[in-house]
Amino acid sequence: MTGSYRAMLVRCLGSPDVLELADLPRQPLRSGEVRLSVRAAGVNFPDLLQVAGEYQHKPPLPFVPGFEAAGEIIETAADVTGWNTGDAVLLRGTGCYAEELVAPVNALLPKPADWSWAEAAAFPVCASTAWIALLWRGRLQAGETLLVLGAGGGTGLAAITLGVQSGTQVIAVASSAEKRAAAQKAGATLCIDPAVEGWEKTVQADVVFDPVGGEMFGTAWRALKPGGRWLVVGFAGGAIPRPSANRLLLKEAELIGVRAGEQARRVPAAAKAMDQGLRDWLVGPSSISGERGRPLIAGVYRLEEAAAALRQLADRKATGKLVLQPR
Repeated sequence: MTGSYRAMLVRCLGSPDVLELADLPRQPLRSGEVRLSVRAAGVNFPDLLQVAGEYQHKPPLPFVPGFEAAGEIIETAADVTGWNTGDAVLLRGTGCYAEELVAPVNALLPKPADWSWAEAAAFPVCASTAWIALLWRGRLQAGETLLVLGAGGGTGLAAITLGVQSGTQVIAVASSAEKRAAAQKAGATLCIDPAVEGWEKTVQADVVFDPVGGEMFGTAWRALKPGGRWLVVGFAGGAIPRPSANRLLLKEAELIGVRAGEQARRVPAAAKAMDQGLRDWLVGPSSISGERGRPLIAGVYRLEEAAAALRQLADRKATGKLVLQPR
């Protein structure tokens, strides 16, 4: 298949304004690959970091950002089985800010028939992060108490959904009434305004899911039970906290780093378990893809408006996920 497609291209690192719309030539498929017509692409905090050159994975310039998308298969390599032209899929991959992309079949997941393209595109990154963090790295068990920081964002809401499904009591911390309402709808039994002084003295959690970092780390640490597990998921708050080793000693606590993509690449057993877990979430017999399990969409932008979407994400005002629609 020859021709070209449009994509948002990063030629130099910097603010979201460096993104530019470009025509790119289609590349031939290799063994085990499919070509997708992208119907929607998720916008995530790592996109913002990657455009600025501050993310762990630094692709060579120029590159197309974006780590998740949903769309229809329009071409398959000759050796691909199990997937067909016209199948509706979602994936976690790279180069997703585009009208088309090429991906290996092992990155594909089936799209629930009753989900919109935007909901499907908003699922892979947050759901895989929550799954690896809570179930693989965090060893979350039924009957435990889970504290979710940044609970109104896409990753926080996914963590709430998975925590509830796993049989835990979920406490959500979110900065606005709108975000707390979303957390409650996702299944949190208690929603806390972090502006209320002393809130951290009123709860105790076995596991803390932290995609925020910053000053919240020092405050929320007091809410961790002795022997608890703290999951370091990201630093959306901007500052990277520097915890003192004596805090770990006094609480006999575990401080656990989480890199969902890297864990799946480095540990085949984790990748296999996560893939099955996400399939079950989407279309399995115990699927949680109903109203509570589907992503909350905060806003939809055209492909050429990617910079505006990233600026809104940086302001931390969105409740749920932002997505791009290329067509």
